[in-house]
Amino acid sequence: MPTTEPDRVPGRRGARFAVVDPATGETFDKAPDQQPDELDAVVDRSHRAWHDWRADPAARTTALRGAADAVETAGDELARLLTREQGKPLTESYAEIARTAARLRYFTDLAPRTRRITDGRPVHSEVHWRPLGPVAAIVPWNFPLQLAAAKFAPALAAGNTVVLKPSPFTPLATRLLGSVLATALPEDVLTVVTGREPLGTRLASHPRIRHVTFTGSVPTGRAVARAAGASLARVTLELGGNDAAVLLDDIDVDRIADRLFWAAFRNCGQVCMAVKRVYAPARLHAEVVEALAQRAKSVAVGPGLDPDTRLGPVNNAPQLTRVEQITEQALADGARAAAGGQRLDGPGYFFAPTILTDVPPDSPVVTEEQFGPVLPVLPYRSLDEAIDAANGTGFGLGGSVWGTDLDRAEAVADRLECGTAWINHHAELSLAQPFAGIKNSGVGVAGGPWGLYGNLRPFVVHRPREE
Repeated sequence: MPTTEPDRVPGRRGARFAVVDPATGETFDKAPDQQPDELDAVVDRSHRAWHDWRADPAARTTALRGAADAVETAGDELARLLTREQGKPLTESYAEIARTAARLRYFTDLAPRTRRITDGRPVHSEVHWRPLGPVAAIVPWNFPLQLAAAKFAPALAAGNTVVLKPSPFTPLATRLLGSVLATALPEDVLTVVTGREPLGTRLASHPRIRHVTFTGSVPTGRAVARAAGASLARVTLELGGNDAAVLLDDIDVDRIADRLFWAAFRNCGQVCMAVKRVYAPARLHAEVVEALAQRAKSVAVGPGLDPDTRLGPVNNAPQLTRVEQITEQALADGARAAAGGQRLDGPGYFFAPTILTDVPPDSPVVTEEQFGPVLPVLPYRSLDEAIDAANGTGFGLGGSVWGTDLDRAEAVADRLECGTAWINHHAELSLAQPFAGIKNSGVGVAGGPWGLYGNLRPFVVHRPREE
């Protein structure tokens, strides 16, 4: 549970670090700053717990269903704490907790299938599936609970144990979630550790960790992969995106404007698969800019605990600085803010919802992932030009095409270089589908049966045919 004990000496056992409410910019609690050398005992306990956890699938099913029930029972407490440390509106926190429980139930009901190989030899060959061992789940601050569940639910259902490390910006709701899950799971099956670097690096490189699953930035993902390589652990990396929305020339701007706006601005734009660039036909460009700008100017921005809020603050000071800098650079490059363009006055990490036009295509706000409430809208003359631009970054997580002719839109979507393409919507995922990026957007697959098998290894048994 969260605590308000004062800081102790940094770098020693018992040290704590501040957790800031992004709506005020002030510290409201502290979390344990666990040290890298404390991980050995945690991972050792996780390894010991693995032997019993993997051995009884029926007991796992019962425990995981109980865990999902426990999450829902604690929903009010979890949601308020999540909003307090992350900043998102309370309604979005409730949705995140519901998704957390749903993931547990979904993966609990999946089971790997034994497969018989028939290849003409005088033996029976069967492929069975075995869990990997302790899994390290390293989670970012934008969806702390939902992304944690996306990692621990398939890992636990497959028979692995999990050591879960949240971002230092959002440790408290994850610690509370760990306490809630502990009421249903056996001891040491899931352990939450909190702390600042090099805790994450030590966890990723620990010799008893057999799978490292990470969501975060490309540079940190590369560092995690290097650390995991020391013990040849499996890695699953989801490293963000710079998703493009390509609007076709037959769109009805008024009809799609709300969906398009929220595809970009949900969770204050802090979504890896949010729309981060819009390409509009030149003749419709001004209309698209105006429709999005009207929504940006009218949306209610404020603390997530305020029931009228639709858009909360940026989560942390470094990210707010990043959003400010990338916007200022675009404006200096010649862009114009049709809405927003600056930090809001007052306490907290609030940035005005921003729609940019006249943006040079090589501006960092276009070529990089801004991860905040800023959206550039760029015109195009030909569809080939738009597709080339959409594919022209190092990212490849998602993309979308918007138009009235669905067959034509699907043909365009098929040309996007990304892991998931949507038509007339964006960033909507089923628990049953695979989620993966290409290029710098990641390695491995999460979601659906693919996510379950990513936490298993094949084990082949050969036996002679009956004579």
